Amino acid sequence: MKKNGILNSHIAKILADLGHTETIVIGDAGLPVPDGVLKIDLALTPGTPSFQEVVEAVSDDMVIEKVTIASEIKEANWNQYEFIEKSFDPEIIEYVKHEQFKQLTANAKAIIRTGETTAYSNCILQAGVFF
Repeated sequence: MKKNGILNSHIAKILADLGHTETIVIGDAGLPVPDGVLKIDLALTPGTPSFQEVVEAVSDDMVIEKVTIASEIKEANWNQYEFIEKSFDPEIIEYVKHEQFKQLTANAKAIIRTGETTAYSNCILQAGVFF
């Protein structure tokens, strides 16, 4: 049994298998999952686990070189926007329209579904390298 880091075996495997520039998505309970993309469903009840809890846990275990979020988050969900801005270097945050965001999810290795029920609580994390 693992002692530290991500204990969920599906997430731990995805993170260990990621190569440079490959992506995963952390999404709210309503984000559609494109055909062919692995869904890791963590949702238990509305709000549990939260988007922020999952982003914090994953980012502690992953080298991240880019974060993509929907530009609509700035006006529709100030709390999540501030969280993202505080959690990541602003230079690695990219904003796209939500429709483009959903298209980009088709290239992800996995989408991790949270119990989050607030608008635009989604991000694409692109893997970097630690060397």
